[in-house]
Amino acid sequence: MRPSAATAWSPHDAVRNPPAQPRLVDRGILINVSLVHNAFGLAGLLGWPVAHSRSPVIHNHWLAHYGIAGRYVLFPVPPDKLQAAVRGIAALGLRGCNVTTPHKQAIFPLLDRVDDLAQRIGAVNTVVVEKDGTLTGFNNDGNGFIQSLRDADPRWTPGSGPVLVLGAGGAARAVVASLAAQGATEIRVTNRTRDKAEALAAAVGAVVKVLPWEEREDALDGVALLANATSLGMTGKPGLEIALDRLPRHALVGDLIYIPPETPLLAAARTRGNATVNGLGLLLNQARPAFEAWFGVMPAITPALLQAIEATF
Repeated sequence: MRPSAATAWSPHDAVRNPPAQPRLVDRGILINVSLVHNAFGLAGLLGWPVAHSRSPVIHNHWLAHYGIAGRYVLFPVPPDKLQAAVRGIAALGLRGCNVTTPHKQAIFPLLDRVDDLAQRIGAVNTVVVEKDGTLTGFNNDGNGFIQSLRDADPRWTPGSGPVLVLGAGGAARAVVASLAAQGATEIRVTNRTRDKAEALAAAVGAVVKVLPWEEREDALDGVALLANATSLGMTGKPGLEIALDRLPRHALVGDLIYIPPETPLLAAARTRGNATVNGLGLLLNQARPAFEAWFGVMPAITPALLQAIEATF
């Protein structure tokens, strides 16, 4: 069912309509048996800094919920120590790790392989230690955002109509590349610095059309999705200036920001009747496939997890 246009979507909707999960049922969960064993599993987050991250709350909640012996920890690694840190991932027995600023690009040459989508995005956010000890890099950010949109409106697909993406940084690249990979046929990108938008278009392909930042309101005509991938509207940042008069009422409006939970953009869109999605769904949905790869369980977004996350705000 399409969400009420007057109500903003939150990850609570994913609890009511969870994505399909694979394979064997045990204790009411679905398990990839080949990855489940008695050894203590360790994963974590590589970045500089990392203290602000909610990832430990998410992954350690899931480890406790599913009774898996393991721990997700923070690895504050300065840039000059990245090579040594990556070399130690398999040697220390980690199942893998997430990667955040400023290492998402720098880690590329240190991995044994990087999957095609992460190559197109130009960044890695997840590393998996394979059975032979080699390291594979992935990027789940864009697909996590798309899943949060599907949770909000199961009828929406990347091919439902034109998309307007505001921004051309790493988050925007993940969203645009993932939308293109999942069937989007027209992605309009606008950014305050046009050169970055042009570079994004060159990396993703002809499906991307670059428009001047000054034309962002005209670019709303006929879109099925408006996605803000800039930092504008985040707590402590300037607001995003955009009038929504030309935005279709049926369009989804997604903001990759989750602090605050409702940005001025989302508040304005909700007031005029558009369904809205904040960035918390991205955070949770990008974590799910990483957890499955490391620990053998595709985890669910539950009320208890949402309560644990919301307690950190």
